[in-house]
Amino acid sequence: MGTTHTAMAAKSGSMQPRPTLPANARASRYGDWECARGFERSGTTCVAVPVPANAYLDTYGRSWKCNRGFRAVGAGCVAIAVPRNAYIDDDGRDGWKCNRGYREADKQCLQIAMPANAYALDTTYGQGWECERGYRQEQATCVAVRVPANAFLGSSGRDWKCERGFIPANGACVAVAVPQGGYLDSAGNGWRCDRGLRARGSICETLVLPANSHLDNSGNDWTCDNGYRKESSSCTAEER
Repeated sequence: MGTTHTAMAAKSGSMQPRPTLPANARASRYGDWECARGFERSGTTCVAVPVPANAYLDTYGRSWKCNRGFRAVGAGCVAIAVPRNAYIDDDGRDGWKCNRGYREADKQCLQIAMPANAYALDTTYGQGWECERGYRQEQATCVAVRVPANAFLGSSGRDWKCERGFIPANGACVAVAVPQGGYLDSAGNGWRCDRGLRARGSICETLVLPANSHLDNSGNDWTCDNGYRKESSSCTAEER
């Protein structure tokens, strides 16, 4: 029994007293205490974090941030002065940006002067506009792209390309001259000869196959049969 009493006494002696918690505090994992959200430690007490008008507690609850549309000035939040034709930026506290079609100047948003057949860009860099599709810029104007017959506007909308079967020449699109026995190539701006024919200059001529030969995979040339080798324009039997 004496042994049991001694063990209980030892166990009782090892227990640490719980700290006395001030108002608006909670015990921490390290045996101390910490202030609840919205309060900060001041000596042995927790005092409320002073949150000014148009502000809110931050993530940790130890400080504050201004509401969207307000900027921190000293210990308070003042409204951001937004000029006409502007909007509060994404962050909502850093400032404002001009609407598309306007540019900042002297804390104002002034309309960008655009020529006819142009549209405004949503950027603060450069001139602030581009020509519509089908027009190209010349100095401060947009002039129509002249698309010749048998052509179409390119992907940029600032130039043109010839239709399939035509090639550019002197500002126009002229037809590809396909000879008899030929056809347009895959790109559509040139031609190839049919199988069994060979291109010579601007014509397709019939291939003359020597003995012991056959058309190759291209169909526009020949190669020797197995057991023969090519020598000039004939096929010679290989030595065995």
